[in-house]
Amino acid sequence: MIKLIALPVYWVLIMTTLSGCAALRPHSPPPQQVEALVQMPGVPGVRTWGDEFSPVFQKDLIESLRQEQRSGLFREGEYVDILAISGGGGDGAFGAGMLCGWSAAGNRPSFKLVTGISTGALTAPFAFLGSAYDDKLKKVYTTISSKEIFKLKSLFGMLQTDAISLNDPLAKLTTDYVDEKMLKDIAAEHLKGRRLYIGTTALDAQRPVIWNMGAIAASGYPDALDLFRKVMIASAAVPVAFPPIYISVEAGGDRYDEMHVDGGVTNQVFLYGPMLNLPAGRKVLGFDRPRRIPRVFVIRNTRLKPTWLDVKPVMRSIAPRSVASLIKAQGVGDIYRIYVVAQRDGLDFNLAHIPDELDTNRSDEFNNQVMKVLFDTGYNLARYGYRWKKSPPGFFPEHGADHE
Repeated sequence: MIKLIALPVYWVLIMTTLSGCAALRPHSPPPQQVEALVQMPGVPGVRTWGDEFSPVFQKDLIESLRQEQRSGLFREGEYVDILAISGGGGDGAFGAGMLCGWSAAGNRPSFKLVTGISTGALTAPFAFLGSAYDDKLKKVYTTISSKEIFKLKSLFGMLQTDAISLNDPLAKLTTDYVDEKMLKDIAAEHLKGRRLYIGTTALDAQRPVIWNMGAIAASGYPDALDLFRKVMIASAAVPVAFPPIYISVEAGGDRYDEMHVDGGVTNQVFLYGPMLNLPAGRKVLGFDRPRRIPRVFVIRNTRLKPTWLDVKPVMRSIAPRSVASLIKAQGVGDIYRIYVVAQRDGLDFNLAHIPDELDTNRSDEFNNQVMKVLFDTGYNLARYGYRWKKSPPGFFPEHGADHE
């Protein structure tokens, strides 16, 4: 959702200029020297920094393989599949459509790992739980409009706080769909050895944070549902457009107030990157039973090719166009990063994205009609056998590449 929502840029400029007169919210972030110690009070081990190796998540990886063995999650010779869902705002309707069309085709996998960022974080729990949740997923992405996502503040309200809109509508939408039953269903799948990760950005630290959502769901923590929803909303909290989500954490016996914004600030899409050493985890257990090459599926909720636009020589046109261009380039870089990890760890790489010829331009990011077109496009591509791209855009390995 870091793909900029169509909000009046001049409000942002006014707010930035005049923010010196605004009342600031009290904020006490963890200082840099205690970053390695930051944990969630009452439910440790459910979050980690996404830009470095995590002994806690590595230990959980090994436990997930043990759970997998005990539950018989995957049979001999079966594929083990990973799904990574990107950001993209209203374009997330494309990925939602692909998942539903994949179910209709009858060959949608039960994923070992699902990761989500931004709008992908809103999709990921539904994707994780499979076709039983397709109707809800479709409803979220084909019936909502901007008024179900955000509410613009008055100019005075913008100047007094940390964003130009309220995320109350998004919070209500999340509450409506992410309930106790969903939490229990996710916990049950987690205990079988499957994993669900969602990414946010800790803005003070300027670092990605990855949340083990299944561990939250299965923790028995009294506020697990509230934390689960809060992480989802934080992952989609576009800076300036939406207020940050403040999460209480502890480190070294002290409590702090951590500011989280859209996960797309640091990653448009992610796999597991430096957090995990997959081959080492399998080696610990002697986990070498016959199995097909694991597959990773990346759904990038945007068009990948540059799109030409006559940019007016004024700030309100230059600013959003520049940010959109930055995000597009960052997203391509993230796809390359996943591809490199897939090559290193022996994963079969597969990429889907919105067809470059599809016109998705609109003034309202959550234009319902455009989102329905995106959903239907994704649905039909998956329903009738999508030809997944085997390499990142512009990269042609010597053998087996799509030269499109």
